[in-house]
Amino acid sequence: MVAAVAFLVSGAAGGPALASGPEGQDKGQWGGADLSVSIVAHPKVAQPGQSLTYKVEVKNGGPGDAVLPTLTVRVPTDFKIMNVDVAECQPGRGLAEVVCRSSKDVAPGQAGGVVITGVVRPSALGPLRAQARLTSEVLDGHDSDNEAESVTKIDEGADLIVKLSPPRRSGHRTMVNASVRNKGPRVVRDAMVYVDGARCGGRTGCVVPPIRPGGTAWFRLAVQRGKDAVTAIVRSQGRGDRHPANNQASMNVRGTAASR
Repeated sequence: MVAAVAFLVSGAAGGPALASGPEGQDKGQWGGADLSVSIVAHPKVAQPGQSLTYKVEVKNGGPGDAVLPTLTVRVPTDFKIMNVDVAECQPGRGLAEVVCRSSKDVAPGQAGGVVITGVVRPSALGPLRAQARLTSEVLDGHDSDNEAESVTKIDEGADLIVKLSPPRRSGHRTMVNASVRNKGPRVVRDAMVYVDGARCGGRTGCVVPPIRPGGTAWFRLAVQRGKDAVTAIVRSQGRGDRHPANNQASMNVRGTAASR
C-alpha cells in the first residue's frame, strides 16, 4: 500500500487554531473542526465475482484544526478487500474494517481520501452496505456529516460454462472442440475464451458472440505442437458469474498433438 493522500498522511505545520468568538467570550478557546466524509462505490451496480471500488473523501471545513483524525471504513462481508492505497490505513476489527489514523493534526481546508479496491464474492446477494466514519479529538459541532453510507445493488449476473470435446485428428492437426453455454439469467455480450495449449483461429483467445440465457457457442481449437494438455477459460469483463468453478475446462491430449 502506498501513501497517497495528504489529509491522512500529513497535517498542518502550526498548532491548533484559536476561536475568535464574540466579545465577552474567552478568546483562548480552541476552534472546533467541521469534519465531513463521503463514500461512493464504482460501479453503481456490482457484479458477482467482479471488482468493486470504494472511494472515500474526507475534509476539514475548519475553523480549527482536526486533532489526530481517524477514518473508519466498514465494508460488507461479501466484499473481499484486495488493496488500500494509503499506508496509514490498517485492518480494524475483522477483515471488513479499515482504520486510517492520521499521525498529525489537519489544518482547515485540507481534504483527501482513500480508495479501497476489492472483489464482490460470487455468492453475494446484496445490497452491499459500506459505512465511513470520521472522528477527531476535538468536538465537532456539526457532526451530521461525519458519517456516510454507500448502498450498492448486485446484478444477477450469468453462469458461463466451458467444455472441451475429446481430441480428434484432422489432416496433420489435432483438433479440440470447445463449447460455451450461458445458463443465465443475464445476456453476456463481451465474453472471451482464453486458451492454453491450443489456438483459436491462430490466436490464444476466442471472441464469444453475444450469448443469451440457454444459448451455446462453439469453437474449433488447433492443438499446438508439443503440447500435452489444453485448457480453456471463459470470462466476461462486464458481467458477473455466480459459479466461477465451471468457467474453466482442461483436457489431456498427450500422444495426439500434431503440428498446426
